[in-house]
Amino acid sequence: MSHKLGTILAVVIAVIACVVLETARWGVIHTATHVGDTPVTTLERRDADGPHVVIAHGFAGSREMMQGYGLTLAQAGYRVHMFDFEGHGAHPLPMSGDVTRIDGTTQRLMTQTLAVIDDVADDERPVALLGHSMATDVLVRVADVSDRTGPLVLLSAFSQAVTATFPQDMLLISGQWEPPLRDFGLRATRMVDPDAVEGDIAQAAGVIRSAQVAPFTEHVAILQSRAGRAEALAWLNRAYGRDTTAAVPPTGWAFLALMAAITVLAAPIARLITRPTDLPAKPDLPMRTFAAVLIAPMLLAPGVASLFEINLLPVLVAEYLAIHLGLYGLCTLLMLRLMNKALPVSRIQPLALVGLCVWGIGVFGFALDRYGANFFPVPERLPIIAALALGAVPFMVADAMLAWKASIWRRIASRGALLVSLGIAVALDFEGLFFLIMIAPVIVLFFLVHGAMGRAFGKQAGPLTAGLALGLILAWALGVSFPMFAA
Repeated sequence: MSHKLGTILAVVIAVIACVVLETARWGVIHTATHVGDTPVTTLERRDADGPHVVIAHGFAGSREMMQGYGLTLAQAGYRVHMFDFEGHGAHPLPMSGDVTRIDGTTQRLMTQTLAVIDDVADDERPVALLGHSMATDVLVRVADVSDRTGPLVLLSAFSQAVTATFPQDMLLISGQWEPPLRDFGLRATRMVDPDAVEGDIAQAAGVIRSAQVAPFTEHVAILQSRAGRAEALAWLNRAYGRDTTAAVPPTGWAFLALMAAITVLAAPIARLITRPTDLPAKPDLPMRTFAAVLIAPMLLAPGVASLFEINLLPVLVAEYLAIHLGLYGLCTLLMLRLMNKALPVSRIQPLALVGLCVWGIGVFGFALDRYGANFFPVPERLPIIAALALGAVPFMVADAMLAWKASIWRRIASRGALLVSLGIAVALDFEGLFFLIMIAPVIVLFFLVHGAMGRAFGKQAGPLTAGLALGLILAWALGVSFPMFAA
């Protein structure tokens, strides 16, 4: 496929995806407010008169991640209120408290949720609650202490506060590919009817429950499940005696298509704004030498980084990750220099550097923030991004030089070595660095998406320019993804 035809196809896919995604938003008014320090987005049609629905996200999520369900309910006339928990999204305050105790962090999140409910509730109908993962436990416990709540819709639920008689009105939706949570949903339903199977509605002594499965989804994809959104709307309509309907467009597929199109379009943008000049030659790295360059930082970084104990940032393992990445990158650069004698260095091209940052943060970030997940930081997160950049920039520069004109297998091996290195770090300090496991998917997605963008710009401007830009983007992506936490 020619460059021109590929560009045209990517533009067409992006336009179609935007139409689908915007169709889901048409007619819905988005109003941003605050309840205390809590950012809240209200979704409602201009003529909305339906019950209020409070929607809460899961751990490391944001209110933007919940808009698939929020928009569907808003299109059906419900008044939807999505909010960010402390430490997440645009909330300026970190999470705090003891995460192992119900009267610790959970109680703080319950208090925050109750404040939102009290702010939006009226005296006509109880407020419905919808939540994902971590929020499911919070919402069940909130419903137990509040007399202003009504039916619950729980996605990927696990709350141990569920009993045979409480909550009385509850739909549990689990992804097809998360068996333990499917088992929990079915057990909760069988507390009401021992013979119930997935898809049944169990009723007894005033309690009504159902365990539903969202096909072909896991813990994250469930947030865009068309079947899940339709079931949630039907459940609330039953509870409130409504018969309103709403289209459920394939926003999940449209979102993935848009992100892929933006990634592909990085190449023509790079060709448009810069031309390849004085690009370095491919490094002379025999397989044995390449393996040595991979193994040395992979083993050295976890051990050396564990010697540092810095706790300045309100983010779990952020300081450690910055140190680990920095050591890993510097060690890689040193090994390349010792083993190859000449690093593949070319002069920095400012236009390409700025262009990649604008495309990777501005364009990609705008689409992600509008349709998928929070990507733009509140001021409190800027020091976190700056600190992460101290490690991410040398790491990505080293990665770009090691991968310069390398085969796809070598590029995969170099990125896989970082994941192995982080895995070693977790094994050395499981309790202190467990959160690194949750960061791994973010890093994998970064390499798949922004790594491809960097490769396109690198072909035009060289590895140093691409590496510097990707380091800044990686620090940004990690800085907005980490939940903030203060002990």
